[in-house]
Formats: sequence, structure tokens, C-alpha cells
Amino acid sequence: MVNLMLASFLITFREALEAALIIGIISAYVAKIGRKDLNRYINIGIIGALIASLAVAMIFKTVYGDLSGTAEQLFGGTADLAAAIVLTYMIFWMANNSRQVKGEVQEKIDLSISKGNMLGIAGLSFIAVFREGVETVLFLGTLAINNPVDTISGFFIGLAAIIVLSFIMFKGTYSLDVGKFFRYTSFILILFSAGLVATGVHDFNDAGVIPYGITHVWDLNPPLNPDGSYPLLHDNGLIGGSLKALVGYNAAPSLTEVLAYIGYWIIIGPFIYRNYKTGTEVKNGS
Repeated sequence: MVNLMLASFLITFREALEAALIIGIISAYVAKIGRKDLNRYINIGIIGALIASLAVAMIFKTVYGDLSGTAEQLFGGTADLAAAIVLTYMIFWMANNSRQVKGEVQEKIDLSISKGNMLGIAGLSFIAVFREGVETVLFLGTLAINNPVDTISGFFIGLAAIIVLSFIMFKGTYSLDVGKFFRYTSFILILFSAGLVATGVHDFNDAGVIPYGITHVWDLNPPLNPDGSYPLLHDNGLIGGSLKALVGYNAAPSLTEVLAYIGYWIIIGPFIYRNYKTGTEVKNGS
């Protein structure tokens, strides 16, 4: 379905963009100090991270693909909540460190060069790519089980878009406002994360681990249209299906699913608001 391909594209694009941004900072700084010979270590780290990410994806597919019934629901719910935890951690990390990212990367490069430890540079690029690779595997894993063709198609389209964008972006990476980039993309991440929490609770509802409370607080899954198509807000409709793939939308959620979604926003929302407010004050005060 197009909505799954779109979700896969957006997730891949967002995760790959962050990795490309960090690699761009490393490459730009190496070029600035006249050490382009270190690019090979950057490439070693990137290739190693891609191989490691592929290995994680294969393990995920092997474990999740062989499950069914309650076991599949339990694993799916656990994977969704684990992805939400990782993503939430990244939101907090970016908010606390976004303004120092560029300086920290440059400091680590200088330290590796001064110690003659060029593998440290390879490790820096490895971590930047592998971290995003693992997150991508977690986010796309459950989508791929439902529709592997569209998920993989969206993944490669998103990856291709980032490769093209990287050639353009790397020229201006050194002067890019990294803090602003992380601050504004954190809102997109929190939408994904809240949806993952709700989806995880839904899987645990079906597995019998978490009670429904009320099976359906509301139901926007009406009968099919006269022409046999799904209504727009139906789980399989154009709008509903896209929102389901992107932010965990459910046209007929349980009470505990709704409470989990609202609860996540109540806990995390104020923090994100303060982060945006702080960023604005810093900008106005500069």
C-alpha cells in the first residue's frame, strides 16, 4: 500500500538524514584541517555500520518472522515499546546536546589525531551510522512484516533521496545550524514515538497482557463505500491508513491504548515545549 511506502520513506529519510548530517560534520572538519587522507577511516566506519545494521535486520526478521499468534503480538508490542524508549532517549539527548554536537565531534576528531588513533575516527562514523541503522530496523521491522515489498521500496527511495541530498548538503554542512535542525525534527520524532507506545499497548491488549478497559472507545471503521473502497478515516483508508503507518493511528482504539497515548504526551510534551521555548529565547537573545 502507498501509505506503508510513504511511512517507510519518511522514517528512512529522517534517520538517514541525521546520520548523513553527523558524517557531513566529520567530513567537513577533516577537509578544513587539511586531512582528507582520513576519509578512508570515515568510509571504514560507514561500511562497518551498514554491515552491522544489516545483521541486526536479519536477526529481527529471523526472530519475528517465525512467530505467530500471541508470541507475535508479545514480540511486536515489546519491539514497539523498545523503539519508543530508544526514540524518546534520542529526543532527550538531542535537546540536551544539539547545540554542542558540532563542537563535540570536532573535539573527538582532534583527540584521535593527537593520539594517532585513526580508528577512533572510524569508530565515530560507525556509531553515527549504526545508531540510526538500528533505529530504522526497529521502526521498519513491524511494517515489513505486514508488507515487505512496499516497506523495502520506501526504504530504498528514502535512502536514494538522502544520497542525492548528501552531495548537496555536505558543501554547507560546516555552517549548518545543527541545534536548530535537531530541535525542530524532535517534534516529528515525538509523533512517531507516541504512536509506537500506543501500537505497543494495542499488541499487548490483543495478547491479553494489558486489559482493554473498553474494547473500542470509538469506532471510525464504518462499512465500505458503495464502490467497495475504504472510507478515508478507516484503518485501511487513504488518510487513516497513512496515519496508522506513520503515527500509530487506530480508528477503533481501546481505552488503555488511548490512555497510553495521552499519558506519553502529558509526560514528554512539556519537556519538548520547554526545549522549543529555550531554543527561541536563545535565538532572540543572540
